[in-house]
Amino acid sequence: MTGPVIEKPRTTLRRPQELADAGFIGPAAQAALERVAARYAIAITPAVADLIDSTDPDDPIARQFIPDARELDHTPQERDDPIGDHAHSPVEGIVHRYPDRVLLKLVHVCPVYCRFCFRREMVGPGQPTALGEEAFEAAIAYIAAHPEIWEVVITGGDPLVLSPRRLAAVTERLAQIDHVKVLRWHTRVPVVAPERVSPALVEALREAGKAVYVVLHANHPRELGCDARAACARLVDAGIVMLSQSVLLRGVNDDAGTLGALMRAFVENRIKPYYLHHGDLAPGTGHFRTGIDEGQALVRALRGHYSGLCQPTYVLDIPGGHGKAPLNPCAAEKTTGDDTWHVTDFRGHTHTYPPE
Repeated sequence: MTGPVIEKPRTTLRRPQELADAGFIGPAAQAALERVAARYAIAITPAVADLIDSTDPDDPIARQFIPDARELDHTPQERDDPIGDHAHSPVEGIVHRYPDRVLLKLVHVCPVYCRFCFRREMVGPGQPTALGEEAFEAAIAYIAAHPEIWEVVITGGDPLVLSPRRLAAVTERLAQIDHVKVLRWHTRVPVVAPERVSPALVEALREAGKAVYVVLHANHPRELGCDARAACARLVDAGIVMLSQSVLLRGVNDDAGTLGALMRAFVENRIKPYYLHHGDLAPGTGHFRTGIDEGQALVRALRGHYSGLCQPTYVLDIPGGHGKAPLNPCAAEKTTGDDTWHVTDFRGHTHTYPPE
């Protein structure tokens, strides 16, 4: 005899009580998760709820979005600003870490809140929801005054929570800056709220004379269901190039089969795998982090067994604001004292170059 069928929610879940009512957590967990909710935002959209298998205690989708009492366990190595945004923020809303590009952080809210988020101390309860008008004007003025800025990465939060009208206004303002040639939007919306990717939103992102990219954050192949694929197709069919970014997460994608299936799902949807991030030292996320050696073994396992199109760059955002460093294992080592290289193929066999 089967248990009662619990209908999937049609509204965004934001409180532990709502998670319990939906069958995603048990009553015993609710009190502990109320303490988590007081510190970190919770949001599970209907699209995400549809992906969760509540019969699987190790469901990789649930692990990403349902809060965990371990989020209140903070280690000395963890930090509120793990990648050092604040150290490179000359004006509110701008992070200028690299010479030719800046981050423009438009909003401090997301349609969902990932439990491993590296900006979790900057979004959610008690935080402003968006960049104010005066701050936005100062950010645009900063970009306009720095001709070395070739690319603007629009992020947050998730900028695609804004209305098409507001997105179009942002696009138009950035398009007026001649030295800005590339607009790159970072988002989870096509996966977690695919209905938002309307023709009006797609049109709001496009701008003649500028290269427009959308970088999709997804971590498990099941996230790319029918609705998400259709949302991505609306963007790509409009001429917007899509890239991916994923986070290496214990219990979600830390095996070669899952990671390879995720990269194939991206490529099948005309999304080029871009970054695989090593987990940042955000507070309360230790249960998600793998070792760098584990990550290197996984990306080594992808090489040769999966198409070259499916190979992301494995990166670490160096704590303290020092930027990204590629972590992909090197396949070539030079012999000391001569010009011979030892090159390892995808099967683990080593060869000399030039051949002996």
